[in-house]
Amino acid sequence: MCGIVGVLGQHQAAPILVDGLKRLEYRGYDSAGIATVDEGRLDRRRSLGKLVNLADLLVHEPLSGTSGIGHTRWATHGAATTVNAHPHARGRVAVVHNGIIENYRELRTFLAGHQIIPETETDTETVAMLCNWYLSQGLTPVEAAKKTITRLEGAYALCFLFEGEQDLIVAARKGSPLAVGWGEGEMFVGSDALALAPMTSTITYLEEGDIAILTRAGADFLDAAHQPVTRSRRKVLVDATASDKGGYRHFMAKEIAEQPGVLAEAVKYYLAGREGQHTLETDLDFTGIDRVIMVACGTASLACFTAKYWFEQIARLPVEVDIASEFRYREPPVSDRTLALFVSQSGETADTLAALRYCKGKAGLIVSVVNAAESSIARESDVSLPILAGPEIGVASTKAFTCQLVVLAALALQAARQRGTQSPEALLKLEDQLRQVPGLVTDAMASETEVQAVSQQLARFKDAIFLGRGAMYPLALEGALKLKEISYIHAEGYASGELKHGPIALIDEEMPVVVIAPHDAMFDKTVSNMQEVMARGGKIVMISDAAGIAEAGEGTWMTVTMPRIDNPFAPIAYAVPIQQLAYHTAVEKGTDVDQPRNLAKSVTVE
Repeated sequence: MCGIVGVLGQHQAAPILVDGLKRLEYRGYDSAGIATVDEGRLDRRRSLGKLVNLADLLVHEPLSGTSGIGHTRWATHGAATTVNAHPHARGRVAVVHNGIIENYRELRTFLAGHQIIPETETDTETVAMLCNWYLSQGLTPVEAAKKTITRLEGAYALCFLFEGEQDLIVAARKGSPLAVGWGEGEMFVGSDALALAPMTSTITYLEEGDIAILTRAGADFLDAAHQPVTRSRRKVLVDATASDKGGYRHFMAKEIAEQPGVLAEAVKYYLAGREGQHTLETDLDFTGIDRVIMVACGTASLACFTAKYWFEQIARLPVEVDIASEFRYREPPVSDRTLALFVSQSGETADTLAALRYCKGKAGLIVSVVNAAESSIARESDVSLPILAGPEIGVASTKAFTCQLVVLAALALQAARQRGTQSPEALLKLEDQLRQVPGLVTDAMASETEVQAVSQQLARFKDAIFLGRGAMYPLALEGALKLKEISYIHAEGYASGELKHGPIALIDEEMPVVVIAPHDAMFDKTVSNMQEVMARGGKIVMISDAAGIAEAGEGTWMTVTMPRIDNPFAPIAYAVPIQQLAYHTAVEKGTDVDQPRNLAKSVTVE
């Protein structure tokens, strides 16, 4: 969602803040701004749109001072305008905020009684207004911030900067992540470790309800009851170059290309194990489990839908997949023989975290699959499994998706081993097949030239359909989602057999249909559905191996040739061409691949 960075430094803060915000822009790019204190004077600069606009503004209207806060926004309350951009300032205080203040209308009514009227449409301005009012009542900056925080309802990561206070930032966290960075005579704060990577590797993650009072000498922490508390420091080694494109045109292209390497690491980690790392044998016990519920949002939920096939076919374990935003509202029954599994790239997805908390005290075991080991979802799980994808900057998930699939596949094998649903010989074969996946993904990359040719044609259409059977059905959903996300082409994914139950009415010569059809046990059925489309003038893009294309490719519009994969984990490799298809179509259309409109990487509000 929104990105926050703050600095109490020895050098000019503005360039440091802008650099930190660059690493957070994946969280939102509707607007950006910074505020600094220079010789006691509080000032700010804000701009509409992406961070480059703020950087340009600062060239013409520089901002001095060694203390400051910055923000890149994904709009919730109030349109994306300059006046609604953060930091919000009233009187002696400036505030940046990630989250939603649910009771801001009530607080506005209170402030209106004191003739304090808002100037913006945002909920965040209310925080600045209230804090400034407390300052006017004679409270110190720290006490005013604390008093303000006690009145807030909702989710927030907050930073307060005060006029006349060149050595003070007050930060608070409830529901949205925030980290404090330690330096020598300097202190930092940011939404995540990536933002702070160039400045420090020593990090303290705020716990739920914490307040941090930062000076250049260090930080004092208060818990949710405003009692002093000690929070541990830890070394977090984040590659400061992770936010560089590494010679690629886009982060998404880089992250697609990184998949063979990161998948190999994940496979090695979960199948071989290494000293001091996770070994599934000791961390997880499926013998007392009679069902699994998997909960996630977006692409992560489609990883769960794919894994459902593996758990049920290999481990014979019933799986329910739920969309996190709906899960807790239907109040599903959860027993102590249920394993509740939550999948999130960021580990901070608000809906997924809320679903996890619903399951606490109900499920027998809470497990998370995350890319951020220190995230809220990881910390609140009984067992947290890292996907080892490394930082993913592109908003459209690629390598995180395939790494999630590898971890979930390893979990399915573990469940099968413990429950005795596969012979030792069969399990060894399945493990070998999972070990083959990184190589198969490398082979799948070779289809990119064919994918580009398809994309050049696909870019001129307004709609598309993706079809798949079995474990390729979730891949059809993922292909449609990717195309929508970054090319803005309306696309829908369907189980191939469902096409004739309504969607076939949409088929005409202006409706490209992407059919994911490996030459497997489902092939004949999938081809039969494909022929139904062709009979009605639909343009078929067939993604299959050479045998499949030779058998059924005649009459198709275009084809993409995949390697032959006789492997239950084929969906991991077949993710590559659907990622490439979305990417090259977006490039062909000229859309913003890495920062598509209206989206953000990490969704930390409900």
